[in-house]
Amino acid sequence: MNTVYIGYDPKEETAYQVLKFSLERISSKNIRVVPIRKNIVELMGLYRRESEMIDGQPYDVIDGRPFSTEFSFTRFLVPALMNFKGWALFCDCDFIFLSDVADLIKNVDESKAVYCVQHDYTPKEKHKMDGKIQTIYPRKNWSSCVLWNCGHPANALITPKIASNETGAFLHRFQWLPDNLIGEFPIEWNWLEGEYDKPDTPPAVIHYTNGGPWFKECQHVDYAQEWLDALAEANG
Repeated sequence: MNTVYIGYDPKEETAYQVLKFSLERISSKNIRVVPIRKNIVELMGLYRRESEMIDGQPYDVIDGRPFSTEFSFTRFLVPALMNFKGWALFCDCDFIFLSDVADLIKNVDESKAVYCVQHDYTPKEKHKMDGKIQTIYPRKNWSSCVLWNCGHPANALITPKIASNETGAFLHRFQWLPDNLIGEFPIEWNWLEGEYDKPDTPPAVIHYTNGGPWFKECQHVDYAQEWLDALAEANG
């Protein structure tokens, strides 16, 4: 695995840049970091999903449910972007890596179609820091960081057409896969700030799921300093 796709939203450009920097500065292998930009995959003809604005919140037309970022569904283009070959990692932009991403692929089982942290929690907050509604659903945040076995036969189903037209429940809950094809990472590889108690030692990957230090209101969340230090180093 040498490709990492990051969900990109123009309003979180700084978050994307810091995540990219954190991945590259500590990786023991050469990695290719690629943003998935909604306007680009639309121009490529890979994606077209209708949404509408209701009271300042985007709603998915297929689901009739709110979503908060441009990459809510474009993440499911990863197998197609990889030409259904090899392994690739996807993660949301509101992450920071404190450990080598190469460690994620040690001892992976080729029989698994995806790997993720299998969270089991209910969000504490009803709204995210940017004011967007915090949607609650089973397997929430499983799809926020996924190691894809892009060439797995089961993932051949996840075509651009499916990413553009299937329900959020089908996609985000990996409903095209039997449970035995979903591999599990330890929780420290997608540690949810504000949802889990702060551990004695920093986790491998911090996910600022309720809002990160790029928001003025989130300057004092757990591990804010690690993010701010990475920002300073990236700009240095």
